[in-house]
Amino acid sequence: MQNPRAKQTVKTPLGRRIFNIVVYLFALAGFGIIMAWVVFKLGLTNNKGAVDNNYRYLMSVSELKDLEDAELSPQQRNSIWLEQYIKLAAFGKYYPENAHLMLEAAERSDNPLLVDRMIAAASLYTDSNDAYHSLLDELNRVYDSRKAQQSPTVIPWMATTEWEMLKPSILKDSALLVEAGRLTGVEPRLIVACLVGEQIRLFNSNREIVKKYLGPVKMLSVQSQFSYGVNGIKEHTAQAVERHLKDSTSEFYMGKHYENILDFRTDNHEMERYNRLVDYRNHLYSYIYTGCILHQTMLQWRRAGFDISDRPDILCTLFNVGFSQSHPHGEPRCGGSHINIDGQTYTFGAIGFDFYYSGDLSSAFPYMKKRFIEDDGKPLTAAQIDSIQDNMSNCTRPEKGLEYRQDNEPQTLSW
Repeated sequence: MQNPRAKQTVKTPLGRRIFNIVVYLFALAGFGIIMAWVVFKLGLTNNKGAVDNNYRYLMSVSELKDLEDAELSPQQRNSIWLEQYIKLAAFGKYYPENAHLMLEAAERSDNPLLVDRMIAAASLYTDSNDAYHSLLDELNRVYDSRKAQQSPTVIPWMATTEWEMLKPSILKDSALLVEAGRLTGVEPRLIVACLVGEQIRLFNSNREIVKKYLGPVKMLSVQSQFSYGVNGIKEHTAQAVERHLKDSTSEFYMGKHYENILDFRTDNHEMERYNRLVDYRNHLYSYIYTGCILHQTMLQWRRAGFDISDRPDILCTLFNVGFSQSHPHGEPRCGGSHINIDGQTYTFGAIGFDFYYSGDLSSAFPYMKKRFIEDDGKPLTAAQIDSIQDNMSNCTRPEKGLEYRQDNEPQTLSW
């Protein structure tokens, strides 16, 4: 028999329990929203921040001088860059990745003093590196103790008036030089190296004439006696270049693609060749012949088992001495014509070598990954050949053979 006092358990229906849980959750959410509003209104969520312990140092970095409004000479800017390179050299010894990024950024901004700011900013994290600071101090001591240089460049002939007058003249021909490089498959800078040697030689042979007449108008000297054009190419050398282009059995043969770059328009090849080379308004053909000589000579040596494609000193020397003295062997030497500049004697090959690796004019004639482009087997089209042949100026030239005239013979043409 059931005890009447026993507590009876009454089960709450499932739906009722779910309803109660939902009510409790809404009540809890409402309470949370109300408390969040109270906290926000009281400003308890505001982050007042803190002052960085290094704030004075950070401010001093931002206040470092820069070059935005400075009027400095190229020499002054170069001097500032040199000081920054010294700092980067020390920094790069211990933090090479950061130094690389700094150098790239500073060069892109053309503001060497940006290096000061970047190194100063990074120095917050280098205080404990005594070796770094010791190296920086040592480099600065060496730099400060150096003797002042009288010449702005280590290469004596590149500090002369001749070179300063010649550079603008070369730059005026930059488009033609680059085009000649493309047509002949030769790095334009190599062609310029040969041009520099020849023009420096002519400048010193005819110093007063060049300074008085050609220097002020930034013109290159054009030869018309014995050797022709701005690069002093002899007629028999030009004829040899033309033969090598057509002779597939020759050790100098450049390939199918280059066969027609010197095709003639007329049957009078002798006169057309002469007019091409002594054209004083458009020097493209002089540069094309130069590129061909370099390319053909390089191929001759390579086929004999000696690669001189990375030897601008030898290539310039062989350009100067000619095909007849190009005999491939394992120990080539730099040389060529002797050129006297300010009392010091240089060889043609050495001048070409100096210029090539000097970095001068590299914005117009950069160093390329390949100095020579191989033949692709595709001959030029008729339109491409016509385009090359169109590079002839309608200008009065000295009469061919004038150099052989006696003083008492009449001269019908002059410059």
